Amino acid sequence: MSEKSALEELREDVSARARAYLDRARELIDFPGDAESLGEFLDPARRLLSGGKRTRAALLAAGYACATAEDREPAISAGAAAELYQTSALIHDDILDAASTRRSQPSAHVALARLHLSSGWSGDRAHFGTSSAILLGDFLLSLSTEAFADACAQVGPRAGRAALRAFARMTTEVAFGQYLDIRAENAPPAADSVGAALSVVAHKSARYSVVFPLRIGALLAGASGDVLDLLERVGAPLGEAFQLRDDDLGVFGDEEATGKPVCGDIAQGKRTVLLALMLERLNGADRGRLVGLLGKRIEPDDARWIQEAGIASGARSAHEDMIRRRETAALAALDALRNSGLALADGLAMAESLVFELIGRVS
Repeated sequence: MSEKSALEELREDVSARARAYLDRARELIDFPGDAESLGEFLDPARRLLSGGKRTRAALLAAGYACATAEDREPAISAGAAAELYQTSALIHDDILDAASTRRSQPSAHVALARLHLSSGWSGDRAHFGTSSAILLGDFLLSLSTEAFADACAQVGPRAGRAALRAFARMTTEVAFGQYLDIRAENAPPAADSVGAALSVVAHKSARYSVVFPLRIGALLAGASGDVLDLLERVGAPLGEAFQLRDDDLGVFGDEEATGKPVCGDIAQGKRTVLLALMLERLNGADRGRLVGLLGKRIEPDDARWIQEAGIASGARSAHEDMIRRRETAALAALDALRNSGLALADGLAMAESLVFELIGRVS
């Protein structure tokens, strides 16, 4: 049996720590019936936390290890905070998108609506499911703040304050990015539709998924400004490539591997960069057909047509070029980080593994 890598161990430790924070919520149990209510309330969160690759937590730990060889406990607590926040964001995102599944399981609002139905309760089950899921997302956001406070308490006050500000900025930027996303679904098309879609990519996902985790980890370790700048040069193009790849997989990926329905973004009316490129290249009836499918149920024949149109129009090829340019920039920045001599060996090795893991992502 091969030994676990440092990243595998880190991911396991973060998962255990995140579950421990959920378990700590048992402190809320005061009265008869509280235990049952809390259990059913947290069940969708536990199921969501059982999946995922802990990529944000791993990037945070890499940023931390680039700047210090000290004990990684602060990075584990902060990584758990990042994963708890990610779970919160997923729950709220599924409500905004009216998504019925997440990671091949019922979305939280759907699961809680089913609880209402199976329990034979009165009232509107859909309203109960949505309201309860909003509260669960808020609960997890608060829990992530508690976990991050614990991380900050394990480092010096200056590093803790800087990291906390970055964590707070991350959560506010995601909220703004979500607004830009739903605004784009409802407002008239922007003159520069690709640029508008890239703005959503940056605010909603790219910085949140890569730049902020690297930065937060490095700040917890008290990193210098030079190290922070180098990490951001790696993270910014890598984060955009990460989201652009996610959008490609949403149309061309395997549903079992992604855990999301093929062309789900089209069904939800998402104005992705890939969609913008397709609309630029399609004409007449084909463009009209694609516009007509936005926000509608996508049947298998429709999904196949969208895939064929994306390829034949050259939109997917142009999209791939955008991904490759960003991946190339991230790799060049990684070389600069390596050659700077400023990053510690363990952190650099983790960062390199994660960069190549994200670039090699196919599902």
